[in-house]
Amino acid sequence: MNAGELEAVKKEKLIHVSTVGRKTGKVHTVEVWFAIADGAIYLSHEGTRTDWMKNIDNNARVGVRIGKLKFEADAKIVKSGAPRESGKKALYEKYYGPASKEIIDDWFSLSQVIQMSPV
Repeated sequence: MNAGELEAVKKEKLIHVSTVGRKTGKVHTVEVWFAIADGAIYLSHEGTRTDWMKNIDNNARVGVRIGKLKFEADAKIVKSGAPRESGKKALYEKYYGPASKEIIDDWFSLSQVIQMSPV
């Protein structure tokens, strides 16, 4: 996986993320919005952690498909710091356009941010 391959799919609207079920061991795939910033892929989810997020807590390696591009990544939920701020900004601006930090912070006040790094 290289930066050029990610750059080529960054305008796609949806990503498919496959986790391994922590109880069943079966593959669980979700389709969500995503954004790319600083060589990482970001997702978000408002509210409590879903099953696929709990699966990431148990096994960080995920399968990823964006358009026709398929690869593996290591995923983690970022609670603070620069990765969370980069993810929030990239996600908001991709789908809604430029906004102030205050608006973005408010939008993500109840959201989890997930960072994925291609391996």
